[in-house]
Amino acid sequence: MTNETAEPMRSESAVAVRGLAKAYGRLRAVDGVSFDVRQGEIFGIIGSNGSGKTTTVECLQGLRNRDAGGVRVLGLDPATQRAALRHRIGSQLQDSALPERLRVWEALDLFAALSPRSRDWRRLAEEWGLWEKRSTAFSDLSGGQRQRLTIARALMKDPRILILDDSTSSVDPTTEREIHEAMMHLAKYRTTFVIAHRLSTVRRADVILVLDDGRIVEKGTHEELLARNGIYRTIRDMQFGLDDEDADRETLLRRDEKRPERPAADFAAFEEEGGFGP
Repeated sequence: MTNETAEPMRSESAVAVRGLAKAYGRLRAVDGVSFDVRQGEIFGIIGSNGSGKTTTVECLQGLRNRDAGGVRVLGLDPATQRAALRHRIGSQLQDSALPERLRVWEALDLFAALSPRSRDWRRLAEEWGLWEKRSTAFSDLSGGQRQRLTIARALMKDPRILILDDSTSSVDPTTEREIHEAMMHLAKYRTTFVIAHRLSTVRRADVILVLDDGRIVEKGTHEELLARNGIYRTIRDMQFGLDDEDADRETLLRRDEKRPERPAADFAAFEEEGGFGP
């Protein structure tokens, strides 16, 4: 593995990636990906199955060793300093699962015990609509309830970086909207990655990265990407339809969805007051 990069890492970035590459045999899952994510930013990554989304974020966490390129997360290299990053990153990964008979309160209590500065699991259960289901086994939860539980687990250690991989898959539209609203609140003092193949999950991100065959093909805001009439616009047309009725439906879904204004000084002040701790 090489960490040589063509351009320098930005010191103000919470995450900096240069020339990231990862292959599985002859398949290049990630092929020369580079990007920066600022502190407190919501960063969306969208693409079809096999586009390299999950492999990219797994490399950011040190869950997979990269073949080439440079990665810095909160100034640390996840390939060699994973232990130092472990309690600073909270992740809800694709297809997260728990033992079938493990009850909700047991799962949250277990993860609280494993985190050195964990939040009160009871409060998290209430915040994520799980309190009434606290004695329910994982196997008896609906798809939406399972997603809520895995997100609550990711937040247990009050992480500085939150990674949500397909957090709204297998949920109904009402639950999806509720999760979106909660995500906007959670992102106020965190750097948040939102990984998805559904456009509705990422469209509120500050920056959206479009991956295809392991490469970046587009990057920008939702509005900027739509205006380019590229792959992102094609995804929108496929998922929402082309006629005026569908366009009106998308407008209705996005109404009042703007992220609350967040003064730039907020994040710095938060850290000066102790922030997330060590």
